[in-house]
Amino acid sequence: MTYEHLLVDRDGDITTITLNRPEKRNALALDVMIELTDTLQEVGATDALGVVLAANGPVFSAGHNFGDMAGASLDDAQRLFEVCTYMMDTVQGIPQPVIARVHALATAAGCQLVATCDLAIAAESAGFAIPGGKGGLFCHTPLVAVSRNIGRKRALEMALTGDVIDAATAADWGLINRAVPDEELDAAVADLIGRATRGSALSKSLGKRAFYAQAGLDQPEAYETAIDAMASAAMIADAQEGFAAFLEKRHPNFTQHP
Repeated sequence: MTYEHLLVDRDGDITTITLNRPEKRNALALDVMIELTDTLQEVGATDALGVVLAANGPVFSAGHNFGDMAGASLDDAQRLFEVCTYMMDTVQGIPQPVIARVHALATAAGCQLVATCDLAIAAESAGFAIPGGKGGLFCHTPLVAVSRNIGRKRALEMALTGDVIDAATAADWGLINRAVPDEELDAAVADLIGRATRGSALSKSLGKRAFYAQAGLDQPEAYETAIDAMASAAMIADAQEGFAAFLEKRHPNFTQHP
């Protein structure tokens, strides 16, 4: 596949997808979102075990491209945000763990993208903002993902003030897994995605799917969903291999892929 706005590289079991429009601050223009969605689906269908989402240039992503919205019709605006939502859902829908490698500022839909990833590591110099509160368009859709990571009060503080929070604060609030010194970013990302891809790939993909299915439910419904998922998952060959290996005091040999 030929990529216009992205770089895609596979190293062993891990595929890295890099936003590559530094001159546009990696804005999530309509064509960029469509290409990123297609690429995520393409990578999701491979035997890669994990995905790193990265970016080139001085900004991780500045969010939506205002050029797509200036003078747009209601139908056009609706489609833009539907495409964005489908892209975000695709991040969580592919079987592999997706980790955001955040080296710099992530704002608006760029912050939403980080919040949507399964995992995220940021350089200490990175920042995060949903700045619509400072301007003329509130960050309605970014707030969906951000609030599901950091809770209502902190999410509304970000949305209403539009202020940037630093990486240490983002880690403390739960928007990212951790902040690390800039020079340690690559090593920290490699370490976490390596640990997150151990074990059965199929079991992990079923677990990711079930997590997002139950995350928004109340507790009884969440347990009902999780019971069904876990009982079914216990039947797969890799689960049975894990049980046998434990009982026989040997290392398991997992063979199934999503």
